[in-house]
Amino acid sequence: MEFVMQDPVLVVGLGGAGCKLAISIRDKLGYECLLISHDQRDLDHEGSRILINTNPILNPSAYLIRGISFGARGSIAERMKPYSTIIIIANLAGKSGAALAPIVSQIGKEFGKNVLSFGIMPFKFEKDRIFFSGVSLKRLKANSDCTIIVDNDALLESNPDLTPDSCNGISNSALLQVISGLRNSSLPLQTNILSTSKDIPDVETSLRDSIKMLYEDASPNSIKSALLYVVGGSKVPVGVLNSMVNTISGIFGDDSTRVSLSVTGGERSKVVLLTSIEGETRFDKYDPLGFIPKQSVLDWDEPDSSIKIDLDLEQLE
Repeated sequence: MEFVMQDPVLVVGLGGAGCKLAISIRDKLGYECLLISHDQRDLDHEGSRILINTNPILNPSAYLIRGISFGARGSIAERMKPYSTIIIIANLAGKSGAALAPIVSQIGKEFGKNVLSFGIMPFKFEKDRIFFSGVSLKRLKANSDCTIIVDNDALLESNPDLTPDSCNGISNSALLQVISGLRNSSLPLQTNILSTSKDIPDVETSLRDSIKMLYEDASPNSIKSALLYVVGGSKVPVGVLNSMVNTISGIFGDDSTRVSLSVTGGERSKVVLLTSIEGETRFDKYDPLGFIPKQSVLDWDEPDSSIKIDLDLEQLE
């Protein structure tokens, strides 16, 4: 089975990066969007928004943000009701995104919506964020019909000369490209990995870099399908496009692996590779206990969180 977009569509941006991307998608594609964050600065845009109010705590933990968000479940559910498809964009490297992704996706699942989620993973040097992002990703995948993982760290490892901001810009552009293409295509109901390259005039070199980025996250044997977006492909010779598809098919090797090509418009030519993965990826190792199936975990139903309680206790001596 495959994930197919159904109108009307609501794009939910979680945290700083998620809110910015949701606004870009709204402006480009015309979808309605909902912004959710604990930071008021992320919500300084026109449109529907929900503030997870953590005052008076200045630097709340992700667990506290998640705990307070339970009080906003009713408001989030009310905003989702009129829509058939919910697209969740969460920066799992940020506190808001990682804290809210399991909650928001769970609400969408409970209401029977078609849930497509994008999880943006942290850089490897952000060691304090890796564990929490891995746990959040596991829950996001469980609540979503289809999950697409955006791994900026793999892009940085393939292109060590890039700055973190450059990596974010390239990945965000690729994410917008995929969402734009969903109007005319479908996605497998599995975990998908988004890989791309920096702007390179030669699309074959761009494809090579995209494959190199993919190999950072999963083995070729785990790939079950591949969708090849060639941005600016109308300017690329047909023979080159055919050669690229044959190259992808030859690398993956399995006769059951489906390779599709989508040619889109653009000022510059670049390749965006979306691959469907079956089995383990390196993100499963972010959570050391992730190998335990959820049916064997006593407290799986509600994600870990903390709450703010003001207790007026007298000093006992």
